[in-house]
Amino acid sequence: MSQFAYIKDIAKYGLENDQEKLLTVLNELIEHSKKNKKINFALQLQSILKDTIRQQQTNGLIKVGSENHIQRLEDREVNELILEKLTSDYTFENLVCDIKVKKELAYFIQEHQTADILRKYNLPIANKVLLYGPSGCGKTLASYVLAGELQKMMVVVNLGAIVSAKLGETSKNLAKIFRKAASEECIIFIDEFDSLGKVRDYNQDHGEMKRVVNTILQLFDFLPQNSIVIAATNQKEMVDDALLRRFDFSVQFGLPTLKQIKELILLTLKNGQFTFDNKERVDGIIKLSKGLSYYSIQKTLLTAIKRSIFNQPKQIKPISIKISITIWKELILEEKKALTK
Repeated sequence: MSQFAYIKDIAKYGLENDQEKLLTVLNELIEHSKKNKKINFALQLQSILKDTIRQQQTNGLIKVGSENHIQRLEDREVNELILEKLTSDYTFENLVCDIKVKKELAYFIQEHQTADILRKYNLPIANKVLLYGPSGCGKTLASYVLAGELQKMMVVVNLGAIVSAKLGETSKNLAKIFRKAASEECIIFIDEFDSLGKVRDYNQDHGEMKRVVNTILQLFDFLPQNSIVIAATNQKEMVDDALLRRFDFSVQFGLPTLKQIKELILLTLKNGQFTFDNKERVDGIIKLSKGLSYYSIQKTLLTAIKRSIFNQPKQIKPISIKISITIWKELILEEKKALTK
């Protein structure tokens, strides 16, 4: 069905004052527009529809049963702002990082696992965590670990949809996400948190940027203690000072040491299916990897495993695949070269 056909039906049912069919066709047009990547048009229609229904309900011109319809519209709007809702099976066993980082995360988890005890003494429960440090050093993985250890649903925020060029819309979008998280007692994960302080990049003035920061401050202050915000950033210095002070925990992630690179390799190869074709050269590759992130090192190792499998004679089915140290070294050097460009 074309957009013009929907418009004709909307005109027809509007003139006939058949509200039920009109609402149905409008919703179909919204979904049709989304499928055809006319997202802004779909969101505008949703907003108009929701505001009109509320106004009519206030004036007693529409049945109370339309509350369910409004709720569906609101849920749809919130879903546009969410990249993913997930549960995690990750634990501390999946995380290689500095011991200080693990201790800080463990203290945070302990507060929630012993919340009843803390409440007896009228003590606040930490529920806002900032993870900061270079890209690829475990911030996102740490959020999965927190979600897994606490057995909570995690909502991953879609910053591209949250930040709007329309005046005041970014603050409204943030409020919707926080309301949803509070009602479901889940974790909000906001990656690239510093970008919320860069609203001026979206042709908005400094007043709008201040409004967004003030909104986040208020949302933080009134966040229920059984809901959690995890924010991650590569650029802590770009985050407003007032926001930084609101976080209960600020955890710094860094590039891996030689010891941590070895731990990462052992974790990656823990199933025993893969071994190196020249174990004497492994220490040299570990030293060569120094300065790369956990992500880059693991990525090159996994790529080396796959290419080593491709190089195996097809007629041979070895019990253990031999990882080519030569291939891995080439990939490490390529990764380092790419990062210096």
